[in-house]
Amino acid sequence: MTAGPDATPRAASPVAFLFAAWFVALSASLAVLFIGEVLGQTPCNLCWFQRAFMFPLAVILGVAAWRADLSIWRYAAPLAVLGGAVALYHSLLYAGIVPAPIVPCTASGPSCTDDAMLILGLPIPLLSLLTFGAILVLLIQLRRISI
Repeated sequence: MTAGPDATPRAASPVAFLFAAWFVALSASLAVLFIGEVLGQTPCNLCWFQRAFMFPLAVILGVAAWRADLSIWRYAAPLAVLGGAVALYHSLLYAGIVPAPIVPCTASGPSCTDDAMLILGLPIPLLSLLTFGAILVLLIQLRRISI
């Protein structure tokens, strides 16, 4: 079967990358709200810092997607980088690579090391790192194809 002249692949729309980044941020925000409010799992300090970077991403990326504002990467990328840095540090603490206790993950408080804090076999700090990384990759693609 031969392809005709109209069978050339089209480049992805920049707005598609924007909607994808918004969907990832919104899904992550709703997931941690479910874990905290419905399941009653209190987040540790590092989880709170990660939330402080993720929640605004869900809002500003949603507004930018609605308005098709392709310049949002300038404002969203720093949030994703900073949130990713906190998530990386949290993941390194979780893995034991950085020899420090996860504050306030104690026997009497919330603990990121509990089996209840695994989703699909992955710890929440690692999922957070992957989420911030995915958002950053989508924003980089948005910037690359919208210029």
